[in-house]
Amino acid sequence: MKERIEDASDSNPIAPYQALPFTGRSIHYRTEVQPVIEDTAEDDPTSRKEAAKKIIRQFEEVLSEKKDTHMGYPYNLDFDFEALQGMNNYCINNLGDPFIESNYGVHSRRFEVGVLEWFAKLWEIDTDEFWGYITNCGTEGNLHGIYVGRENLPDGILYTSSESHYSVFKAARMYRMQCEKISTISTGEINYSELKQALIKNSKFPAILNVNIGTTVKGAVDDLDKILEILEEAGYKEDRFFIHCDGALFGLMIPFLKRGGEPMVTFKKPIGSVSVSGHKFIGAPVPCGVVITRLNYIRALSSDVEYLNSRDATIMGSRNGHAAIYMWYTLSTKGSTGLRKDVEKCMRNALLLKSMLERAKIPVMLNELSNTVVFERPKDPEFVRKWQLACEGNLAHVVVMPNISIDKLETFVMELLESIASGVKEDIQHLLTTARKVDAEES
Repeated sequence: MKERIEDASDSNPIAPYQALPFTGRSIHYRTEVQPVIEDTAEDDPTSRKEAAKKIIRQFEEVLSEKKDTHMGYPYNLDFDFEALQGMNNYCINNLGDPFIESNYGVHSRRFEVGVLEWFAKLWEIDTDEFWGYITNCGTEGNLHGIYVGRENLPDGILYTSSESHYSVFKAARMYRMQCEKISTISTGEINYSELKQALIKNSKFPAILNVNIGTTVKGAVDDLDKILEILEEAGYKEDRFFIHCDGALFGLMIPFLKRGGEPMVTFKKPIGSVSVSGHKFIGAPVPCGVVITRLNYIRALSSDVEYLNSRDATIMGSRNGHAAIYMWYTLSTKGSTGLRKDVEKCMRNALLLKSMLERAKIPVMLNELSNTVVFERPKDPEFVRKWQLACEGNLAHVVVMPNISIDKLETFVMELLESIASGVKEDIQHLLTTARKVDAEES
């Protein structure tokens, strides 16, 4: 078992997946180390390779076991890329601008641009009006979206809700931007009246807004149309604001929900950029994502790079070319019909989990546009650890992804009830022990 590190300080750092720091006692687990195989006098290449293979096979068993109890983080672990195994023999690097080839020939730009055009169609922007690239993760998508906003509106103030992903606040620190952290309402959406007050207060400065299409903990979706109304009421014209939509998980799911009216996230509205994670809803063996923005915005930060014989407006420069192929393969094999079925399954099973917890009298919350089921944080840290639950304060959540079956939900709920019952028994036993001690002293 891993060594536990308990921290009862009042200034706990923000944990990797939490939007907000929590107070009280936190438990961290020290990372296990797999040492590199040491050199020995009897070494030969064959024996070293066999020893390394054995370690990898053992680790694969660990990963398989962890996959079976994955519940708390928004990763789709249900994928099969066996047909792409041959790609592992190549260093595929899409460095530089995806639309302009460089002198390095081992790249997958044709797949990357295919994926980007698929997303452009999804979010309703013409191919000659958008620019984007496949990122290394959702955080990079947020960093880029806010970067584009800052470069086009250098004196702009960043507005975002207090329940936004931590990468938004990281961007504000990195770019030295003034950031107005707006409180949230009970659903986790941004507090619209407070946002309006802040915009009016700072009306001399342009506004750069991060709009959440599914918050980190509660899965809340900020109302983009309402925010656009607020901007108009506060006197901001389209040339004085930039909106980045953080759709890490739900940005790819929301277009497939059956709702009346026009799509919630679309470039037909005056938004500046949208980002999603590829390893979340789509699923991939490596972290990845997509960011799309308007071509006219990108001119503020694009530059020629002679070394690459290309242009570059990305953040990282070198990018994982395998990720483009993974995403292209899934989008091509599943199609919109398959993705819609996955969305419907996730939403249906999220409602099932919510109903089971309600029957068990466990406080639970599920936003209408969400597959994130929020409930009271289990008291047993080992249960939290086993099921890999993301927690914040007294809240925990399960993100119901395509790989989470009804059987897995049943196992989880039954073990949760057992954990709660065990904790209640311990509390009762403690009360009885205390009562008997007092009784003995009074005798």
